[in-house]
Amino acid sequence: MRIEGGCRCGAVRYRIDSAELPPVYCCHCQVCQTWSGSAFTQQALISESQIALTSGVAAIYENMTSSGARSKQHLCGTCHTRLWNTNSARPGIAVVRAGTLDDAEHLVPRAHIWTKRKQPWIVVGDNVPQWPENAPTADFVVALSGKLA
Repeated sequence: MRIEGGCRCGAVRYRIDSAELPPVYCCHCQVCQTWSGSAFTQQALISESQIALTSGVAAIYENMTSSGARSKQHLCGTCHTRLWNTNSARPGIAVVRAGTLDDAEHLVPRAHIWTKRKQPWIVVGDNVPQWPENAPTADFVVALSGKLA
């Protein structure tokens, strides 16, 4: 199955090679709120080897996180839509901005992190795993059904 996505203006397109839509989670941290200009981000975890540009050139913005890891953002140089990022703390994993997927309406978040920063009007269902800050890795993998590739 080919999953496709791209930026708002259409200058950059990508594809994900996967048997199914990737699992997604929502992050409510201050950084994600600031980066997105919204209440949270919806993100999909995939293997970095699964994603490839199909048209255009992604601009790269690198920054050092508060933990000292290097984060590499791939975005459209025209409309500045963030498409995905990689992080030296999680080698081999790409974090795709789920809203940039063509079929984003079919995605259902499987977990929420940093809920202590969640806007008070957002209600997370009782059956959806959530953590006040980052989830322990093993618990997070279970919440996302262990499908990182």
